[in-house]
Amino acid sequence: MNYLYLAGAIIFEVIGTSALKASDGFSRLWPTLLMALCFAAALFCLSQTLRTIPLGIAYAIWCGVGIILTALSGWFMFRQSIDVAAIVGMALIIAGVLVINLMSKSVAE
Repeated sequence: MNYLYLAGAIIFEVIGTSALKASDGFSRLWPTLLMALCFAAALFCLSQTLRTIPLGIAYAIWCGVGIILTALSGWFMFRQSIDVAAIVGMALIIAGVLVINLMSKSVAE
């Protein structure tokens, strides 16, 4: 269940960040409201995750997966480019998240 909360935190954060871009500097009401609701939901879900998953581990996964999904959101929704260096960097982030989840004893605590 804790990883479901973490997945929810990531999804809400990505939607909220995409809405932040769409809010055009808080000048558009509905994207601004969506952003605020999603960020609040993301923090609630993350707080539930932290009841059993160590802070550093949860935050690494939240940030790593969030970065990749947010970059993909920018690419799909806002037609922002992703160059080879960005792809390599995101691959390294994925590798780091996999190392944490597959090899770290901290995850099981």
